[in-house]
Amino acid sequence: MKKTFTFAIVHFFVAFSVTWIITGSFVLGGLVALIEPSVNTVAYFFHEKAWQKFGSEKPKPEQKQATLSI
Repeated sequence: MKKTFTFAIVHFFVAFSVTWIITGSFVLGGLVALIEPSVNTVAYFFHEKAWQKFGSEKPKPEQKQATLSI
């Protein structure tokens, strides 16, 4: 859980910094840092649903093998 928390802090810092550097606005940087992870979480949810339906290989039925004993 510590790793997840520290990654979230890094994510917020990066989102804020990039927006602030591009726009020069602390307010806009703060808004993007708060909104972007929320939007990303929703997008990830739908990506996972689509991946389960279209992106992953379906398990192949097991083939029975005959063995010959001598």
